[in-house]
Amino acid sequence: MSQVKENDTVRVHYTGKLKSGQIFDSSLEREPLEFTLGKGMLIPGFEKAVINMKVNDKKTVDIPMEEAYGDIIKELFHKVEKTQLPPEMEPAVGLGLASRDGQGNEHQFRIVEVNEDHVIVDGNHPLAGQELVFDLELVEIK
Repeated sequence: MSQVKENDTVRVHYTGKLKSGQIFDSSLEREPLEFTLGKGMLIPGFEKAVINMKVNDKKTVDIPMEEAYGDIIKELFHKVEKTQLPPEMEPAVGLGLASRDGQGNEHQFRIVEVNEDHVIVDGNHPLAGQELVFDLELVEIK
């Protein structure tokens, strides 16, 4: 039976959890995730975990933050005056915002603090700074 190798396209069912056991994503109620290894489509630790698996193999892997979404970068926190927000917006912690830079690239932020005249937004990935745990099942090697 063949094993997954670099550049293979595979289909995988997964459940992603924080170290606390809290589930943040799962494919079990939908189609398996399909991706090609080595294309940088997923976090490095997820791709590494699938290498050498065989169809129907199941395993649980711990992925350190360095192989997931990295550490929290303090430079991605920004103070934004409330006057710069859309007038109809009621700022709240956890609310997502999008912004375009001078080149037209969109950046995603979350409000992490609301003050009288400004908010603090975080541009880090929501899972940055976290060690992740994935339950994996290899469904198919294409």
